[in-house]
Amino acid sequence: MNSRHPSTPLSDTDIEQLARKRAAAKLGWYIHASVYLLVNLLLLTLSLASGRHWAVFPLLGWGIGLAVHGAVVFLLTGGAGLHERLLQQERERLSLQRDAW
Repeated sequence: MNSRHPSTPLSDTDIEQLARKRAAAKLGWYIHASVYLLVNLLLLTLSLASGRHWAVFPLLGWGIGLAVHGAVVFLLTGGAGLHERLLQQERERLSLQRDAW
């Protein structure tokens, strides 16, 4: 993105680049969360089958990482179909911000 004063309106190109970056970050978190759920369901099943409760450790440790990832993506930054919807949402948000300037 161009170096510019923070109050300078975003160009259409800037909006497109920022929207793509944000949508990709959100899609990355959804993929991370899906893998977390699948792997931890398997680990929990194995843990219960063994009669021990060791699966809580990876569940909590990885869960903290997933929470931090989510905080970065959703709090700090403001499928192909999912990616496109997220991309369009970011375009609309950024266009509204630009128009408000």
